[in-house]
Formats: sequence, C-alpha cells, structure tokens
Amino acid sequence: MKTMNKITKLGLAALLIAMFFASCVPQKKMLYLKEVQMLSETQSVNYVNDRSVNYKLQPGDNLYIRFVNIVDERSAALLNGSENGRSNTVSGESSIYLHSYTIDEEGFIELPLMGKIELRNLTVDEAKTVLQTELDKYVNQTTIIVKLSTFNLTILGEVNHPGMFKVYQQQINLFEAISLAGNMTNFAKNNAVKIVRQTDNGSEIITVDMGSADILSSPYYYLKPNDIVYVEPMKIKQWGFTAFPYATVFSIISLLVTAYALFRPTGNN
Repeated sequence: MKTMNKITKLGLAALLIAMFFASCVPQKKMLYLKEVQMLSETQSVNYVNDRSVNYKLQPGDNLYIRFVNIVDERSAALLNGSENGRSNTVSGESSIYLHSYTIDEEGFIELPLMGKIELRNLTVDEAKTVLQTELDKYVNQTTIIVKLSTFNLTILGEVNHPGMFKVYQQQINLFEAISLAGNMTNFAKNNAVKIVRQTDNGSEIITVDMGSADILSSPYYYLKPNDIVYVEPMKIKQWGFTAFPYATVFSIISLLVTAYALFRPTGNN
C-alpha cells in the first residue's frame, strides 16, 4: 500500500508539473525584435531598409485623380467631372471608389479629353508623369494629382482581429499592419509569419521572423497592396483550446485527492 501511496503522490506531482509547463508560453516566443530588447539603455543599432515606394500598378487598382488649375477653376472642375463647375466632395469608402479610376484588365484607364492611357507596371509617380505629359497636350497650366485610393491588406491567423483592411497611405510596414489587427495572440508563432504576394508569375509566399531585429532590414518589411499576412499558431494550439483549462485540471486534481483521502488505509501494513 505504501508503494501505491508513492505512485499516487508522484502522479499528482507529475500532473502539476505538466500543467505548469504546458500552460506557460515561453516569453521569448512572444517578443518582437529580441536582439534590440537585449541592448542596454546606452546602446543603439541601425537597420537599413528600403522606404522607396516601388509598387507597380496592376489591373484592378483604383487611382484617385484630380485636376487643378488656379487660373481657370471651371475647366479643372469640368475635367474632374464636377457639376456646375463645383468640385465634388470625396468622403467615405464607397465615395472614394466611385470617384476613382479603375485600371482595366488590359492595364488602361480612360480619362476625359485624354482617352485611354496604359498605366500597368508603372509606379504611382511614373503614372503621374505619364498623365501630366498627356494632359499638357490639351490643357495649359493644369496640374494633375494622382494617388492610389485603396490599399487592401488581409491579415489572418493568430491575431486578435483578423480581416481585410483598407490602408489610406502609400506605405505600411509589418508592425503597423499587425497593429491594425489588434496585435498577435499569445499563441502566435511570430518567427514564422507568412506573406502571400501577387507577382507577374503568380503568388509568392515569404516567411519572415518578426521576433528577430533582422526584419527591419528585410525587403519584405514594407508591405504592398493586396498582400496577405498569415500568422501561424504554435503547436500548443493543436490541443483544441485557446487557453489552458485550469478549471478542468484543478477539478481532476481535487477528485484524485478526494479519492485518495476516502480510500487510503487507516492502519499499518
């Protein structure tokens, strides 16, 4: 019976130890930029990254285009498609879409006066130069403003608020993108974040380590329109619960302790 008591105690101890280690996610697996956090307050390190906006326009992209002429505002308003010479106010996602020009499947947009112009595989700045050159053939002293009106970004996996997000800026990095989705969960595998990117040859899948400071100098630190970011879960997530079931484990322990107290021998053997 003493042997049985030892086995029971060892079993309870093993269960408690397993519960402790299983319920803890190592902190190093949750940290961003681990090397940077190891630096002292007086240390610093620089990481060079490419901030150039080199996204090439593709069919389906929407461009916000506006004509400005301080001499003849009425002509500019007509080119902008305004009624009665008054400019239309652009606000809200649907309004921005309706007042944008969509690049068709062949890579062209069609503008008033200028007709169809190919913009496929040009950057926004290059597209602006092309459009301004064409505009100067027809109208004097008129400046054209060109912006990418919608920057779609999809974030999936172990983040608090997965979904598709619209970014109203030319550029966004990985940390800014993850913050849009409410940061990673405690079960996120931050050293295996996947980026799915469309290329001329199809889809490219890149794996990046956001736990390493090297991400700051990675060519994939800055995202591009229509990128998909997928954050993989840790293996612990395969247990089938998103948080360790403390109540269940403690209930089992209580049951074992109670059973031991009821059935343990009262005499010496």
